[in-house]
Amino acid sequence: MSFTAADVESSVRTTTATLAEARDADWDAQAGPMDWTCWETVEHIADNFFFHAAQLGPRAAATDRSVPFAWARHRPGGPGLVLFADRAAGPDGLLRVVEACGALLVAVVRTTPSGLLAYHDEGVFDAAGFAAITVGETLVHMHDVAGGLGFPWTPEADLCGRLLARFFPGAPADTDPWATLLWATGRGDLPGHPRVVDWRWGAQPSG
Repeated sequence: MSFTAADVESSVRTTTATLAEARDADWDAQAGPMDWTCWETVEHIADNFFFHAAQLGPRAAATDRSVPFAWARHRPGGPGLVLFADRAAGPDGLLRVVEACGALLVAVVRTTPSGLLAYHDEGVFDAAGFAAITVGETLVHMHDVAGGLGFPWTPEADLCGRLLARFFPGAPADTDPWATLLWATGRGDLPGHPRVVDWRWGAQPSG
């Protein structure tokens, strides 16, 4: 169930390689069921890598509040982010931002002292917890982006299974792990189970 820097590194590599194949698509298309565009959603993925790394950075990390970066929205309804990619650099520039921010989290997870805890809106996590929630966010938001840019996206079953065990221990264990993760995060239906409407990382879905 534990997540490591290697899991983050693999997610960064797979994400950037997959998105590179869609560089000529319409990045202003809506990202699946979300109100964000595909470009904004990928910026959010990059922002997660950076922001989560930053929480683990201080040696006396806070467990009651995040590191107080200022954040902004580029448009009403868009994601509130700490950092943004330069649109003039195009999709290739955006992917370099994802890769750079991902590398920061990989390095921080590898070097964070054992036992250090830091605040996240979903709870207080150690380095493995931040690695896990960032990988989870990346996988499901890549599903959103895949719907907008029109490419297939199916993560490894083992990775999905470990995320389910970590954050959704009450989810069905006899169903496809990826389909179950999408169901648990409100992004799909699972035969025989009610659709999940309200969910949080770490909150057990009903049904």
